[in-house]
Amino acid sequence: MRHRPDDDMSHSSSHLQQADRVGFAASMLCAIHCAAMPLLLAILPTFGLGLGGWVDIDQAVVVFATLLAAITLSIGWRRHRGYRAWGLLLPALGLLWFATFGPIHSHDGGWEAWTHAAMMIAGGLLLAAAHLTNMRLTHLSAAASR
Repeated sequence: MRHRPDDDMSHSSSHLQQADRVGFAASMLCAIHCAAMPLLLAILPTFGLGLGGWVDIDQAVVVFATLLAAITLSIGWRRHRGYRAWGLLLPALGLLWFATFGPIHSHDGGWEAWTHAAMMIAGGLLLAAAHLTNMRLTHLSAAASR
């Protein structure tokens, strides 16, 4: 059987789309989590519960999301040469990193917690849009090259 270069391209494109789908789903879950977290933090003490040290897991998630997005968008850019996904990713990461590692990173209530949640939601939605845009551009590029 003869090896065709097109097989490698379609195989790696499917892996890229898979990574973008994971990134999109994770970003949407992140946005939902960030929207629910202030409410959850307000309700848990009513039941005698707390989150302890788990509330800072968002820092690890933001680092992972940054790595996944940077890798998938870099690979996608090599295929489609479009900057639209990066135009969504960079503001998304700015919001996420400032909200997660900046002075407003708070889960204690008050305006900091609400500002943190709003920035995380906006950043998560922009991050999801960047993955969706990258996936779409990659698909269109693959269709145009056929």
